[in-house]
Amino acid sequence: MRVLNLVTNDEAEFFRQQVAVLQAQGVEVDVLPVPGKRVTTDHADRSRSVLDYVRYYPAVLKASFGEYDVLHANYGLTAPAALAQPNLPVVLTLWGSDILGKPAPLSRFCAKRADAVIVMSDEMAAATGTDCHVIPHGVDLDVFRPFSSEVARDVLGWRRDGKHVLFPYAKQRAVKDYPRAERVVDEVRNRLGTRPVAVEVGDVTQTGECSADGAGAADAVALHAIHGVPHDRMPLYLNAADAVLLTSKSEGSPNAIKEALACDTPVVSTPVGDVPDLVAGVRNATVASTDDELADALASVLERGEPSDGRRTMTELSAERMGERIRAVYDSVAR
Repeated sequence: MRVLNLVTNDEAEFFRQQVAVLQAQGVEVDVLPVPGKRVTTDHADRSRSVLDYVRYYPAVLKASFGEYDVLHANYGLTAPAALAQPNLPVVLTLWGSDILGKPAPLSRFCAKRADAVIVMSDEMAAATGTDCHVIPHGVDLDVFRPFSSEVARDVLGWRRDGKHVLFPYAKQRAVKDYPRAERVVDEVRNRLGTRPVAVEVGDVTQTGECSADGAGAADAVALHAIHGVPHDRMPLYLNAADAVLLTSKSEGSPNAIKEALACDTPVVSTPVGDVPDLVAGVRNATVASTDDELADALASVLERGEPSDGRRTMTELSAERMGERIRAVYDSVAR
Protein backbone atom coordinates (compact mmCIF):
# COMPACT_ATOMS: atom_id res chain seq x y z
CA MET A 1 0.00 0.00 0.00
CA ARG A 2 1.42 3.38 -1.05
CA VAL A 3 -0.38 6.59 -0.07
CA LEU A 4 0.06 10.25 -1.03
CA ASN A 5 -0.85 12.58 1.84
CA LEU A 6 -1.95 16.16 1.24
CA VAL A 7 -1.79 18.39 4.31
CA THR A 8 -1.87 22.02 5.36
CA ASN A 9 0.42 21.49 8.36
CA ASP A 10 2.91 18.66 8.05
CA GLU A 11 4.44 19.63 11.40
CA ALA A 12 1.26 18.94 13.41
CA GLU A 13 2.24 16.37 16.01
CA PHE A 14 -0.85 14.19 15.56
CA PHE A 15 -0.29 14.12 11.79
CA ARG A 16 3.34 13.14 12.21
CA GLN A 17 2.27 10.40 14.61
CA GLN A 18 -0.31 9.18 12.11
CA VAL A 19 2.34 8.93 9.39
CA ALA A 20 4.79 7.13 11.70
CA VAL A 21 2.19 4.59 12.84
CA LEU A 22 1.09 3.81 9.28
CA GLN A 23 4.69 3.42 8.16
CA ALA A 24 5.30 1.01 11.04
CA GLN A 25 2.34 -1.01 9.76
CA GLY A 26 3.81 -1.32 6.28
CA VAL A 27 2.18 1.63 4.49
CA GLU A 28 4.48 3.71 2.27
CA VAL A 29 3.60 7.36 2.91
CA ASP A 30 4.64 10.42 0.91
CA VAL A 31 3.62 13.88 2.13
CA LEU A 32 2.87 16.89 -0.09
CA PRO A 33 2.18 20.04 1.99
CA VAL A 34 0.43 23.13 0.67
CA PRO A 35 2.98 25.77 -0.44
CA GLY A 36 3.24 29.21 1.07
CA LYS A 37 3.88 30.64 4.50
CA ARG A 38 1.64 29.29 7.23
CA VAL A 39 0.65 30.82 10.55
CA THR A 40 -1.78 28.93 12.75
CA THR A 41 -4.63 30.66 14.53
CA ASP A 42 -7.10 28.29 16.20
CA HIS A 43 -6.11 25.58 13.70
CA ALA A 44 -7.29 27.79 10.86
CA ASP A 45 -5.04 28.31 7.86
CA ARG A 46 -5.41 32.08 7.52
CA SER A 47 -2.03 33.07 6.18
CA ARG A 48 -2.12 31.31 2.82
CA SER A 49 -3.85 32.94 -0.09
CA VAL A 50 -6.17 31.50 -2.71
CA LEU A 51 -3.20 31.72 -5.07
CA ASP A 52 -1.25 29.28 -2.88
CA TYR A 53 -4.01 26.72 -3.32
CA VAL A 54 -4.18 27.39 -7.07
CA ARG A 55 -0.42 26.75 -7.21
CA TYR A 56 -0.92 23.58 -5.19
CA TYR A 57 -3.13 21.80 -7.71
CA PRO A 58 -0.52 21.27 -10.49
CA ALA A 59 1.79 19.64 -7.94
CA VAL A 60 -1.03 17.38 -6.73
CA LEU A 61 -2.02 16.49 -10.29
CA LYS A 62 1.56 15.62 -11.22
CA ALA A 63 2.01 13.49 -8.09
CA SER A 64 -1.25 11.65 -8.71
CA PHE A 65 0.33 10.00 -11.78
CA GLY A 66 2.80 8.30 -9.47
CA GLU A 67 2.51 4.73 -8.25
CA TYR A 68 0.06 5.38 -5.43
CA ASP A 69 -2.97 3.39 -4.32
CA VAL A 70 -4.76 6.16 -2.39
CA LEU A 71 -4.68 9.94 -2.04
CA HIS A 72 -5.31 11.02 1.57
CA ALA A 73 -6.39 14.66 1.96
CA ASN A 74 -5.84 15.90 5.52
CA TYR A 75 -7.90 18.99 6.45
CA GLY A 76 -10.77 20.24 4.34
CA LEU A 77 -8.84 22.92 2.47
CA THR A 78 -6.75 20.26 0.73
CA ALA A 79 -9.85 18.45 -0.54
CA PRO A 80 -10.52 20.49 -3.73
CA ALA A 81 -7.06 19.69 -5.13
CA ALA A 82 -7.47 16.04 -4.12
CA LEU A 83 -10.85 15.68 -5.82
CA ALA A 84 -9.76 17.53 -8.98
CA GLN A 85 -7.14 14.91 -9.86
CA PRO A 86 -8.58 12.02 -11.94
CA ASN A 87 -6.30 9.14 -11.00
CA LEU A 88 -6.60 8.10 -7.35
CA PRO A 89 -9.39 7.32 -4.89
CA VAL A 90 -9.63 10.02 -2.22
CA VAL A 91 -9.82 9.62 1.55
CA LEU A 92 -10.63 12.91 3.29
CA THR A 93 -9.81 13.41 6.96
CA LEU A 94 -11.40 16.39 8.70
CA TRP A 95 -9.57 17.77 11.72
CA GLY A 96 -12.24 19.77 13.54
CA SER A 97 -12.19 23.48 12.69
CA ASP A 98 -12.57 22.66 9.00
CA ILE A 99 -16.05 21.19 9.65
CA LEU A 100 -17.00 23.09 12.82
CA GLY A 101 -15.62 26.50 11.73
CA LYS A 102 -15.59 28.82 8.73
CA PRO A 103 -14.38 26.27 6.12
CA ALA A 104 -17.37 24.02 6.93
CA PRO A 105 -19.39 24.63 3.72
CA LEU A 106 -16.40 23.72 1.54
CA SER A 107 -15.60 20.70 3.70
CA ARG A 108 -19.19 19.41 3.51
CA PHE A 109 -19.26 19.87 -0.26
CA CYS A 110 -16.02 17.93 -0.68
CA ALA A 111 -16.91 15.23 1.85
CA LYS A 112 -19.92 14.20 -0.22
CA ARG A 113 -17.61 13.62 -3.20
CA ALA A 114 -14.74 11.78 -1.50
CA ASP A 115 -14.51 8.00 -1.62
CA ALA A 116 -14.25 7.85 2.18
CA VAL A 117 -14.35 10.41 5.00
CA ILE A 118 -12.66 10.15 8.40
CA VAL A 119 -13.67 12.35 11.33
CA MET A 120 -12.67 12.42 14.99
CA SER A 121 -16.06 12.39 16.71
CA ASP A 122 -19.78 11.75 16.27
CA GLU A 123 -20.37 15.52 16.50
CA MET A 124 -18.12 16.03 13.48
CA ALA A 125 -19.84 13.20 11.61
CA ALA A 126 -23.23 14.84 12.18
CA ALA A 127 -21.88 18.19 10.97
CA THR A 128 -20.42 16.57 7.84
CA GLY A 129 -23.80 15.29 6.67
CA THR A 130 -22.51 12.16 4.95
CA ASP A 131 -21.32 8.68 5.90
CA CYS A 132 -18.09 8.88 7.90
CA HIS A 133 -15.59 6.65 9.64
CA VAL A 134 -15.20 7.95 13.21
CA ILE A 135 -11.51 7.39 14.03
CA PRO A 136 -10.14 9.63 16.80
CA HIS A 137 -6.45 10.44 16.86
CA GLY A 138 -4.66 7.75 18.81
CA VAL A 139 -2.40 8.00 21.84
CA ASP A 140 1.01 6.35 22.20
CA LEU A 141 0.39 4.46 25.43
CA ASP A 142 4.09 3.67 25.80
CA VAL A 143 4.89 7.38 25.97
CA PHE A 144 1.78 8.66 27.76
CA ARG A 145 1.63 6.67 30.98
CA PRO A 146 1.40 7.42 34.70
CA PHE A 147 4.54 7.96 36.76
CA SER A 148 5.58 9.83 39.91
CA SER A 149 4.22 13.37 40.12
CA GLU A 150 7.08 14.30 42.46
CA VAL A 151 9.65 13.24 39.87
CA ALA A 152 7.81 15.16 37.14
CA ARG A 153 7.61 18.31 39.30
CA ASP A 154 11.28 18.11 40.18
CA VAL A 155 12.22 17.89 36.50
CA LEU A 156 9.99 20.84 35.59
CA GLY A 157 10.91 22.91 38.64
CA TRP A 158 7.35 22.97 39.95
CA ARG A 159 6.78 23.05 43.72
CA ARG A 160 5.89 19.66 45.13
CA ASP A 161 3.58 21.04 47.82
CA GLY A 162 1.27 23.13 45.61
CA LYS A 163 -1.71 22.37 43.42
CA HIS A 164 -1.08 22.56 39.66
CA VAL A 165 -3.73 23.03 36.96
CA LEU A 166 -2.61 22.52 33.37
CA PHE A 167 -4.10 24.46 30.45
CA PRO A 168 -2.43 22.67 27.52
CA TYR A 169 -2.79 25.36 24.85
CA ALA A 170 -1.50 28.78 23.90
CA LYS A 171 -3.29 31.61 25.68
CA GLN A 172 -3.79 33.43 22.37
CA ARG A 173 -5.97 30.77 20.74
CA ALA A 174 -9.42 32.27 21.12
CA VAL A 175 -11.31 28.99 20.60
CA LYS A 176 -9.51 27.52 23.66
CA ASP A 177 -10.81 30.41 25.83
CA TYR A 178 -7.94 30.94 28.25
CA PRO A 179 -9.71 33.90 29.92
CA ARG A 180 -12.44 31.48 31.01
CA ALA A 181 -9.82 29.13 32.45
CA GLU A 182 -8.45 32.06 34.46
CA ARG A 183 -11.93 32.90 35.75
CA VAL A 184 -12.55 29.32 36.79
CA VAL A 185 -9.21 29.00 38.59
CA ASP A 186 -9.71 32.39 40.27
CA GLU A 187 -13.03 31.14 41.62
CA VAL A 188 -11.36 27.96 42.88
CA ARG A 189 -8.74 30.10 44.62
CA ASN A 190 -11.50 32.11 46.30
CA ARG A 191 -13.13 28.93 47.54
CA LEU A 192 -9.84 27.52 48.81
CA GLY A 193 -8.81 30.80 50.45
CA THR A 194 -5.75 31.61 48.37
CA ARG A 195 -4.38 34.74 46.74
CA PRO A 196 -2.31 35.18 43.55
CA VAL A 197 1.43 35.61 43.24
CA ALA A 198 3.56 35.49 40.11
CA VAL A 199 5.78 32.48 39.54
CA GLU A 200 8.05 31.69 36.63
CA VAL A 201 9.14 28.19 35.69
CA GLY A 202 11.70 27.71 32.92
CA ASP A 203 10.64 29.60 29.82
CA VAL A 204 6.93 29.46 30.70
CA THR A 205 5.27 32.06 32.92
CA GLN A 206 2.30 30.89 34.95
CA THR A 207 -0.07 32.39 37.48
CA GLY A 208 0.49 30.96 40.93
CA GLU A 209 -1.04 31.16 44.37
CA CYS A 210 0.08 31.27 47.96
CA SER A 211 -2.17 30.87 50.97
CA ALA A 212 -4.13 33.94 52.04
CA ASP A 213 -2.39 34.06 55.41
CA GLY A 214 1.03 33.72 53.79
CA ALA A 215 1.53 30.29 55.35
CA GLY A 216 3.42 28.99 52.34
CA ALA A 217 2.88 26.81 49.27
CA ALA A 218 0.91 23.90 50.72
CA ASP A 219 -2.36 25.52 49.62
CA ALA A 220 -0.92 27.02 46.43
CA VAL A 221 -2.85 26.75 43.16
CA ALA A 222 -0.94 27.46 39.94
CA LEU A 223 -2.44 27.69 36.46
CA HIS A 224 0.09 26.62 33.82
CA ALA A 225 -0.68 27.56 30.20
CA ILE A 226 1.85 25.78 27.99
CA HIS A 227 2.47 25.55 24.27
CA GLY A 228 5.35 24.80 21.98
CA VAL A 229 6.54 22.04 24.29
CA PRO A 230 8.17 19.05 22.55
CA HIS A 231 5.56 16.33 22.39
CA ASP A 232 7.74 13.78 24.15
CA ARG A 233 7.92 16.09 27.18
CA MET A 234 4.15 16.43 27.55
CA PRO A 235 3.92 13.35 29.84
CA LEU A 236 6.05 15.30 32.33
CA TYR A 237 3.52 18.13 32.43
CA LEU A 238 0.55 15.78 32.60
CA ASN A 239 2.00 13.75 35.45
CA ALA A 240 3.08 16.89 37.30
CA ALA A 241 -0.44 18.34 37.11
CA ASP A 242 -3.23 17.74 39.60
CA ALA A 243 -5.75 18.35 36.82
CA VAL A 244 -6.09 19.32 33.17
CA LEU A 245 -8.57 22.14 32.57
CA LEU A 246 -10.11 22.51 29.11
CA THR A 247 -12.44 25.46 28.51
CA SER A 248 -12.67 25.25 24.71
CA LYS A 249 -15.64 26.62 22.81
CA SER A 250 -15.41 23.78 20.27
CA GLU A 251 -13.26 20.70 19.65
CA GLY A 252 -13.23 17.58 17.54
CA SER A 253 -11.46 14.93 19.59
CA PRO A 254 -8.87 16.79 21.68
CA ASN A 255 -5.61 14.89 22.05
CA ALA A 256 -4.84 16.71 25.29
CA ILE A 257 -7.76 15.00 27.01
CA LYS A 258 -6.88 11.54 25.71
CA GLU A 259 -3.24 11.99 26.70
CA ALA A 260 -4.29 13.15 30.17
CA LEU A 261 -6.51 10.10 30.60
CA ALA A 262 -3.68 7.82 29.48
CA CYS A 263 -1.59 9.33 32.31
CA ASP A 264 -4.45 8.96 34.84
CA THR A 265 -4.51 12.74 35.23
CA PRO A 266 -7.88 14.18 36.36
CA VAL A 267 -9.79 16.17 33.74
CA VAL A 268 -12.28 19.03 33.99
CA SER A 269 -13.69 20.14 30.64
CA THR A 270 -16.46 21.87 28.82
CA PRO A 271 -18.72 19.38 26.96
CA VAL A 272 -17.10 19.80 23.54
CA GLY A 273 -16.40 17.27 20.79
CA ASP A 274 -16.17 13.71 22.06
CA VAL A 275 -14.99 14.67 25.56
CA PRO A 276 -18.26 13.57 27.24
CA ASP A 277 -17.81 10.11 25.71
CA LEU A 278 -14.11 9.98 26.58
CA VAL A 279 -14.66 10.70 30.28
CA ALA A 280 -17.88 8.72 30.76
CA GLY A 281 -17.41 6.41 33.72
CA VAL A 282 -13.92 7.72 34.50
CA ARG A 283 -13.16 8.67 38.11
CA ASN A 284 -12.12 12.29 38.67
CA ALA A 285 -13.07 13.33 35.13
CA THR A 286 -15.95 15.76 34.68
CA VAL A 287 -17.64 17.81 31.97
CA ALA A 288 -19.47 20.98 32.96
CA SER A 289 -21.09 23.86 31.11
CA THR A 290 -21.05 26.89 33.42
CA ASP A 291 -18.18 28.63 35.18
CA ASP A 292 -19.63 27.67 38.57
CA GLU A 293 -19.92 24.01 37.56
CA LEU A 294 -16.37 23.99 36.22
CA ALA A 295 -15.12 25.60 39.45
CA ASP A 296 -17.07 23.09 41.56
CA ALA A 297 -15.55 20.18 39.66
CA LEU A 298 -12.01 21.56 39.72
CA ALA A 299 -12.14 22.42 43.41
CA SER A 300 -13.40 18.93 44.19
CA VAL A 301 -10.58 17.32 42.18
CA LEU A 302 -7.93 19.46 43.87
CA GLU A 303 -9.29 18.80 47.35
CA ARG A 304 -9.38 15.03 46.80
CA GLY A 305 -5.89 14.94 45.34
CA GLU A 306 -6.47 11.57 43.71
CA PRO A 307 -5.66 10.38 40.16
CA SER A 308 -8.23 9.38 37.59
CA ASP A 309 -8.54 5.85 36.24
CA GLY A 310 -8.73 6.96 32.62
CA ARG A 311 -5.95 4.77 31.28
CA ARG A 312 -8.14 1.66 31.40
CA THR A 313 -10.41 3.28 28.78
CA MET A 314 -7.64 4.14 26.31
CA THR A 315 -6.85 0.73 24.78
CA GLU A 316 -9.21 1.20 21.86
CA LEU A 317 -7.74 4.68 21.31
CA SER A 318 -4.11 3.60 21.07
CA ALA A 319 -2.04 4.90 18.17
CA GLU A 320 -1.65 1.35 16.86
CA ARG A 321 -5.40 0.80 16.78
CA MET A 322 -5.86 4.13 14.98
CA GLY A 323 -3.37 3.03 12.32
CA GLU A 324 -5.15 -0.29 11.82
CA ARG A 325 -8.48 1.46 11.29
CA ILE A 326 -7.07 4.01 8.83
CA ARG A 327 -5.34 1.20 6.94
CA ALA A 328 -8.70 -0.60 6.69
CA VAL A 329 -10.21 2.55 5.11
CA TYR A 330 -7.35 2.66 2.60
CA ASP A 331 -7.94 -1.01 1.72
CA SER A 332 -11.66 -0.41 1.18
CA VAL A 333 -11.22 2.48 -1.27
CA ALA A 334 -8.25 0.92 -3.05
CA ARG A 335 -10.37 -2.14 -3.88
